[in-house]
Amino acid sequence: EQANDDAVQMAFDDAYSSQAGDDYIKYWTDYAILPKRCIVYNDVDVIVFTVHQQGYKQCTDEPIGTYITPVPNFLQGYLQYYMQIQEDKGYDDYELPDAANYAYCTRTVIQNQEYWLQIGCTDGTSQSISVNIYEDNTCTTRSTLDGYDDANIDVSEIQLPFKHCQACVMWVDKNDDEIDDMFYENRQTNAPLCSTAWNYKETCNRKCQRTGLEPREKDGWSTPDKILLAILAIFGFGMLVAILRKRQNMSNKDALLEQAAMSAAGLQQAHVIGIFVLIVIVITVFALLQLKNITWALLLIMNTALFGYLMKLTVDSGVSAGETVIGPDGTIIRHADSDDSSVESSTHGGKNNNAGTYHLPTIA
Repeated sequence: EQANDDAVQMAFDDAYSSQAGDDYIKYWTDYAILPKRCIVYNDVDVIVFTVHQQGYKQCTDEPIGTYITPVPNFLQGYLQYYMQIQEDKGYDDYELPDAANYAYCTRTVIQNQEYWLQIGCTDGTSQSISVNIYEDNTCTTRSTLDGYDDANIDVSEIQLPFKHCQACVMWVDKNDDEIDDMFYENRQTNAPLCSTAWNYKETCNRKCQRTGLEPREKDGWSTPDKILLAILAIFGFGMLVAILRKRQNMSNKDALLEQAAMSAAGLQQAHVIGIFVLIVIVITVFALLQLKNITWALLLIMNTALFGYLMKLTVDSGVSAGETVIGPDGTIIRHADSDDSSVESSTHGGKNNNAGTYHLPTIA
């Protein structure tokens, strides 16, 4: 009997493949499906999903397309898929939850009024399904109770795995004596979830793909971020003021040495000022655009550079303050705090009346 069923299934597959067109998929082994969200599109509750040809990549590869399938059809395929897995595990007596009946249009009476129930999208979210209320036995005309078209029925046991990649074929370890020759062939060709979604699919265009998208919340500056930004900005401004003061008190010799170093690097003072102003503008723009990572990085780099330059000026001024120049006769002719353009000289006898004459120092 099993062999006859397998032969009938293969004959059906061959007949269907000849009529299905170029997008017919016979073997689902390498495919995966990703249910993305549940939306109402053209007044129909549908599941938006993508199909991936390299299932081992867990739906991280480029999908072969984005499609929509009515929620009841998609759920029916998912429930059959789940049943197949349970049977392969040996749970032959497994039964689906009662909520699975709502995959089909089901009659009910609510407050002495006849209604029809069927699974659809949940109001207010695109990541859940619920039982919707309809007025007709085809479940096309929506009805509302207390302002909502969702029935208060628990469907947690049949929720779809939104945003979770599902392999089209789920293999379960089985002993060879538990299966027949056509077991693996049947599992590759009979993939209830993917084949059902594929058979009832429609292409999801750009408008469809934008429907139901949750608005992206910008990761703006929090209060602690703003406080830290203010501290770093004040710290940088304070170091800049200290640098300007130290440069004003810089000796002519140190200023000339620094100018020579910049010239050797091909820079002028105007270039350095322009680069600094540009960096400040760039940091401000990135901060306004709420690009947090690059703003933090540039602000820390700028403060580190300012701190390093301030330390250099501090060390240089300390060294200069300790310098004393002694003439060949042992007389102090310049202190570090004197201007380099003036040289203070003195002799042991007061005024030197014989300029240009070299006197040997007296050795006691």
